[in-house]
Amino acid sequence: MSGLLEPFAGVARATRFAAHAIALLPRVARQPQLVVDEIYAIGVGSLPVVGITAIFAGTVLAVQGYQTFKQFGAQDMVGLFVALAGVREMAPILAAAMVSAKAGAAITSDLAAMKNGQQIDALEVMAVDPMERLVAPKLVAALIALPALTILSSFLTVVSAAVVATMQLGVEKAFFLGNVEQWLKPDDLYKGVFKGLVFGALLWITSCWQGMNAGPGPEGVGRATNKAIVIEVLGCLTLNVALTAVLYRA
Repeated sequence: MSGLLEPFAGVARATRFAAHAIALLPRVARQPQLVVDEIYAIGVGSLPVVGITAIFAGTVLAVQGYQTFKQFGAQDMVGLFVALAGVREMAPILAAAMVSAKAGAAITSDLAAMKNGQQIDALEVMAVDPMERLVAPKLVAALIALPALTILSSFLTVVSAAVVATMQLGVEKAFFLGNVEQWLKPDDLYKGVFKGLVFGALLWITSCWQGMNAGPGPEGVGRATNKAIVIEVLGCLTLNVALTAVLYRA
């Protein structure tokens, strides 16, 4: 019975952990440099991998959309496919997955290494709250960086698809851009930003919780990092399905 209840107990402990960090946000506001440093680490550090992934995603969407619509003589409608599939779905989830693999892994491994190196204990000895110094700023940074990277991912997905569709596949630029403009509404971008906020919160709590509760030694650091990435990616995929069902229901 205890084994069955352990996952729920873990969720409860992680929730208390998150609530404690959130309660410290007013103190973090007095130390903006901590947040700026974390935004740089999470956002700027993940920028190359998110950008490259979005470009390849847009390329694939253009090629696959063109080949599919061509069977019906509607290849000029590829802009519609990119606008709906790319911006609504692929851009947010790919950005979240790449940031989880890049920044999420770094956060978990750094915190786990600090715990094993007794650096967190040293902060407590110096009367510095590790939650205030190491955890709470990452929440603010994640809630800023993930939506921003989602917007960038959406933009690069559309631009790369437009380049491939118009320059390689022969789609008229006016048709492509007209379809994107017709089907892509500001509301879609707002919903993408909202998804980024949810994914950012999940990345933050998972990475910080796993890092601060890692087992001893290098093996503990490795297990915590691997577990965090798996939970984050699967969690983002699951949440994406739920959010899409809610945000885009008829």
